[in-house]
Amino acid sequence: MSYDLDETLRRWLAEDLGRGDVTTRVSLAAGARARGTLLAKTPLVVAGLDIAARVFALLDDRIVFEAACTVGDRLEAGTPVARVEGPAAPLLAGERLALNLLQHLCGVATLTRTYVDAVAGTRARILDTRKTLPGLRRLEKEAVLAGGGVNHRHGLDDGILLKDNHLALGGGLEEALRRAVERRPHGLRIEVEVSSPDEAERALAAGADMLLLDNMSLADLRETVRRVDGRTPLEASGGVDLTTVRAIAETGVDFISVGRLTHSAPAADINLKFHPVPA
Repeated sequence: MSYDLDETLRRWLAEDLGRGDVTTRVSLAAGARARGTLLAKTPLVVAGLDIAARVFALLDDRIVFEAACTVGDRLEAGTPVARVEGPAAPLLAGERLALNLLQHLCGVATLTRTYVDAVAGTRARILDTRKTLPGLRRLEKEAVLAGGGVNHRHGLDDGILLKDNHLALGGGLEEALRRAVERRPHGLRIEVEVSSPDEAERALAAGADMLLLDNMSLADLRETVRRVDGRTPLEASGGVDLTTVRAIAETGVDFISVGRLTHSAPAADINLKFHPVPA
């Protein structure tokens, strides 16, 4: 899928600006300039710096955006994220969109890092899902990487994942998988959702390249890991939160997918205070 980031940002800016920033137009002197600091108000992991910078650049190329950290950094409360300086009107016009995106993407990265830390020392890696906000998938998945996670499919076109509905509508596990093996585009692996150790063995025998272990108990996860014995990667999914993820990781699965990384990440708290700069 082609993705024109600038065009997307322009649409989002247009949604906010409408016919223009009337408040700024009636309250600021012509030619006013400003500088400001984007400041972390709580601990966070950094993501989305380039997106925030681009918002301001699209409004006025005279704006200077200077990052004070790099993507993936952990920041403590009170730490600068970036500094901006330039004409005051476009700075105020871009403030809300830049902050909205930066706060959300840092929130995704921060939550991802929390899950990654929770499984440290195990073999499990944290995966994202397609449970993303429309229009933000690319950016959210980049934020997951910034937090130390791993991207699953970016869309329906870059991987085959036979889930329960595909299996039900495709004639059952073996029939749907047989058809997928025959028809798959070159280079695409086939992952199959299973709900028991027995189903896992059936899927593996029928040609699955990876197994999604859906809502299995810890005992069933351990049994599936034992039976599969490294023959194919195993992804655990369902019932995953910060109270359960460590125990799931300790069963020996290779991946744990967490939808809440993108659909429920709380926004990081970042503010932006401007000060006038003499013309």
